[in-house]
Amino acid sequence: MILRQIHHQWALALLLLSLHGVMLWGFDSTLTKTLLLSHYGLFLLWQPIWRGEQKLSSGSALLVLAGGALLLLAVNWWVLAFWQAALFGLLGGRVFSTEEKSPRAGYLIAAAYLLAMLVMWVVPKLLNHAQDNAATFYMVEYVMPLLPTSLLLLPSGIRQRTEAPALDFFYSLLLFLLALILVMGSFIIAVSSNTQYPDALMRMLFGIAAILFIMSWLWNPRAGFSGIGQLLSRYLLSVGMPFEQWLNRIAKLAEIESTPVEFMSAAAAEVASLPWVIGGSWHIPESTGEFGTPAAYSASFDYHELKLTLHARQPLTPVLMLHIKLLTQLLGEFYEAKKREEALREQSYMRAVYETGSRLTHDIKNLVQSLNTLCTAAQSAGREDADRLMGLIQRQLPLLNRRLELTLEKLQAPQAENFRQLKTATWWQSVKQRYATIPIAFSSRELPAGSEVYAEVFDNVVDNLLQNALEKARNERELHITATLSDSNGPYLEVCDDGSALPPAVAHQLFKSHIRSENGLGLGLYHAARQAQRVGYTLTLAENRNGAVRFVLRRDEKSQLAVGMQAGEEHVDAKEGESRHQ
Repeated sequence: MILRQIHHQWALALLLLSLHGVMLWGFDSTLTKTLLLSHYGLFLLWQPIWRGEQKLSSGSALLVLAGGALLLLAVNWWVLAFWQAALFGLLGGRVFSTEEKSPRAGYLIAAAYLLAMLVMWVVPKLLNHAQDNAATFYMVEYVMPLLPTSLLLLPSGIRQRTEAPALDFFYSLLLFLLALILVMGSFIIAVSSNTQYPDALMRMLFGIAAILFIMSWLWNPRAGFSGIGQLLSRYLLSVGMPFEQWLNRIAKLAEIESTPVEFMSAAAAEVASLPWVIGGSWHIPESTGEFGTPAAYSASFDYHELKLTLHARQPLTPVLMLHIKLLTQLLGEFYEAKKREEALREQSYMRAVYETGSRLTHDIKNLVQSLNTLCTAAQSAGREDADRLMGLIQRQLPLLNRRLELTLEKLQAPQAENFRQLKTATWWQSVKQRYATIPIAFSSRELPAGSEVYAEVFDNVVDNLLQNALEKARNERELHITATLSDSNGPYLEVCDDGSALPPAVAHQLFKSHIRSENGLGLGLYHAARQAQRVGYTLTLAENRNGAVRFVLRRDEKSQLAVGMQAGEEHVDAKEGESRHQ
């Protein structure tokens, strides 16, 4: 790689030296023709446009041959002036695209040499003033060759490269045009005003400097002016159309349309409104669409699952290609967002179905457990217990029937949950009767006559807690289960057992999310806690240690306040509805 850099630097030095010989000795002799041909060959070795291992097309090969023929057969000072301006532009572009110090210094020296020879020797030759100044001739003959010769002595860069450095075509074109303006302006001023060439050159230099100063001052934003740089960037991004307005319309479409297919159909209509688009097509996994009419010039871009093809009236420039790529990426991002939105909506629906089904499953499971209790009582009862069994069945069957009806109502309208209230003493008596044949210690204290509970909520909580405790008793013998109800400051339910403590991971996630469990404490308590929260109660694990695992259902003052406010709002809405109806 270092050897290649050395050859590159030597080729630059030799092509400048051969060009210097041509400028110094003229174009008529065989020696200068040979030097000119050598100069062109060295330029082909040095040139930064085509890489050495690249295979030239037939058109590029013809262009190379035409350039060589022009230099050999039609060379004059005007051709040489344009050629030196082009070389100056190429070297200037390499200066801006090179970061290493040694090659950058070499390019600066070479560019300075070309510009100096252009204004000191070539333009005076165009004006036939080259012989007027002996000092200039001395400088060109003895001093100026030292600049390209110094390139042979400069150290080459040692950083390894995997590919050739890029050429900045924008800066190359800008410097080429500046060199041409300097040459043509000096020539025109000197000829038209019949002034000396140094005066014309100074006028052009000061004029170009003033214009560059004004352009640099206007390039950055000023008070009340956004700056030429921002205006140019905005134009390149929008290609004649306000980019912000188009993006705003696409964002509004993303809010209005509900599915990805509908969004892409509407977005395609917006794309068709662009002034340089006459047709196109789009393709996504769900659908395909076309708009406008086909044309000879088109461009296709893919972004994730979106493929967009646009047809234009004219050949697509690099700026338009960049614009289409950005446009495709924006549409692709909005399309992906609509897909995620649709997936989230589907997941929300499936989660609602799953939670409703799991909650109703647990309700039916509790009903089945209650029926099993009644069946067990009926199977174990003797003839002398027939009257007591009949009374138990008469009291429990209507309650079970009511609970089953409520479960079916939830299945038909999952969101409409109207919890009925029941006297606390009556509800507690029905619970004790349901579990009369199971060794559970029930106790109660301070149950006022007017106290009421939400029967469905408390049934769901107590059934889940007791069934989990009974499931636990199958693995832990001599487990004692107690259930206590009090109403000192609102209904207070407590279920406790003296078995082993719950694992810390389970205790931490309890009531917060679904827990995978084969022996209870899974979905039931999670839904029971959420149901209790809707009516202003909170279900917690108050104690968790070996010998004392205690669950508590109590009134939550904050939740009660929120439930009361919601109920008040619903009452006011109902009153307003009745008033409007009247």
